[in-house]
Amino acid sequence: MKYVYDIDRMSALLYQIIAQHAKPEAVNWLQQKQEVWRQGNVMQQFNLTFSAIPRFTGKAVVDINDTTAAELHAIIPFFTVQGWPLHQLVRAWWLLQLPANDKAQYLKQIEVLFDTAEMNELAALYSALPLLAYPDSWTLRTAEGIRSNIGIVLDAIMLNNPYPAINLDRAPWNQLVMKAIFNDKPVSRIVGLDVRVNPELSDVLCDYAHERWAAGRTVNPMLWRLVAPFMNETSFNDIKRVWNSANNVEREAAALACARTQYAPARELLQQDPVLKAEIDQNLLSWEILSAKLN
Repeated sequence: MKYVYDIDRMSALLYQIIAQHAKPEAVNWLQQKQEVWRQGNVMQQFNLTFSAIPRFTGKAVVDINDTTAAELHAIIPFFTVQGWPLHQLVRAWWLLQLPANDKAQYLKQIEVLFDTAEMNELAALYSALPLLAYPDSWTLRTAEGIRSNIGIVLDAIMLNNPYPAINLDRAPWNQLVMKAIFNDKPVSRIVGLDVRVNPELSDVLCDYAHERWAAGRTVNPMLWRLVAPFMNETSFNDIKRVWNSANNVEREAAALACARTQYAPARELLQQDPVLKAEIDQNLLSWEILSAKLN
């Protein structure tokens, strides 16, 4: 299957958002480039336009309203362009102008863009993963990107991007989450975080916490969100340590973990603090609220 969504509807919506944010001369430039591309389909021209986009569109930050956000989600669940630089949005839209009828040719052309991309181009390509045709063809590229140490590339893959949760196997998915934890990324913005949680990830995170503690370092409180579903006697000892922390956010994380597990001793521990339990029951304390405190 080429596309798993309505590409014409998405292309039109992205162009609408671009027109709302870009200056008229930038929109005119895009229209001219689109017409040249349609008439000639010269790949060199396509690539040159992809690279030149920031010089003509600028770097304004995209800000969409709730209606537009809902429209995007209706086409691709959990996909958003909120907060993107304008040039990144335009590059994503430009990729939709590339014909995908010939799979081998399409894959070759996208791979060339990846191979020759500089930092901002890479970020645009990874942000556009949910938009690319033949989605199962980009898993190795995604795994490669996860190994990157470039901040904006990692953000493009990890944050508000529905592609990894849908398409990655367990090992690269776990690597993505672990790297987000290592780099103090806002893990609550990882799409599918709770759906893709698994016991192997939970075990590795506990080992990581032990290493951090042994070195006298702190542990990201959001880590316990991923341990909670698989809590056992060993990890419960870790939760008790966090529960007794003098840091309020860490203690709140322990309480949330206790509230989100079926492990009986943890549920009993939560009963010892009626205030925290009440906050959780009334949704005054959640992982999202905790994440906001951290970020």
